[in-house]
Amino acid sequence: MNREVSDDARQTARSAARWLALIESGQASDQDHASLQRWRELNVSHEHAWQRIQALQGRFAGLPPELAMASLDRPDTSRRRLLKGMLGVAAVAPAAWLVSRELPVAAWRADLSTGTGERRSVTLAGGSVLELNTASAVNVDAAQRRVTLVRGEIALRVAETTPFVIDTAQGRAILSQAQLCVRELGDSCEFSMLSGMAELRPTQYETLALRAGQRVLLRNGRVVSTQAFDTAAPDWRDGVLMANDQPLGDFLRELDRYRPGVLRWSPALETLHVTGSFRLADTDQVLDLLAASLPLEVRARTRYWVTLVPREQSA
Repeated sequence: MNREVSDDARQTARSAARWLALIESGQASDQDHASLQRWRELNVSHEHAWQRIQALQGRFAGLPPELAMASLDRPDTSRRRLLKGMLGVAAVAPAAWLVSRELPVAAWRADLSTGTGERRSVTLAGGSVLELNTASAVNVDAAQRRVTLVRGEIALRVAETTPFVIDTAQGRAILSQAQLCVRELGDSCEFSMLSGMAELRPTQYETLALRAGQRVLLRNGRVVSTQAFDTAAPDWRDGVLMANDQPLGDFLRELDRYRPGVLRWSPALETLHVTGSFRLADTDQVLDLLAASLPLEVRARTRYWVTLVPREQSA
């Protein structure tokens, strides 16, 4: 009987496979080796996964790490037979392929990361809880109590009085006994204070206090806007995407963050409006709900290539 594998175990196995791909690609720098060591020391499960994938590598020489990951996830005999059967084909696929397939490289070289549609929660030393949203990556320095956002979106809940630091390209936030959500938006960064208070230090602006219910947008290291938001409203941490009379184009751009593959829509749909609470666990169902409540059709070539078009009017 196959054993059920937790999401955390699967994510750890995937991270170990990616690290192995990088180390074997010949592209790893001294900094990468140091980052790998930090990742191994971050959690005992990381070290166990690293040891297991190295042992697996010795057993199936030439097998790409992404296939070794499958064996780590489900080490049953049927998968071992599958891996052996694929060995001849897999031997021609260089490990560097995995390095180049998930850009930017800096993101998956990070200590912790999630793929498209994945969300992850990690308990750090001291009891602080770090949550990663879809397609996000961070570096963690437990000794310095510092998290560096590489891309995507995170939420950090700090229960202790000892300060914790979140570093971004736009500025730094320092918090204790508080919870903060930080989202990287290309040339901008959004800080949303969920509870407590934080000290926000933009790179080109004076320090300011960020209080619960405040959201600050930084661009070029300066404050662009400050607004209030509802801290009690469900969000991605609850696996929910909320819309309140939101233009459909904006909603779809947000939904697209959680869907692998291609999602396109007709410009004619941009100005429709949507209201509701949608579960991120099944984005196909979200599209079906939109089609049921709005004048649009979902046309899918495959699960990973979907286009939304205006519904044809009956004669």
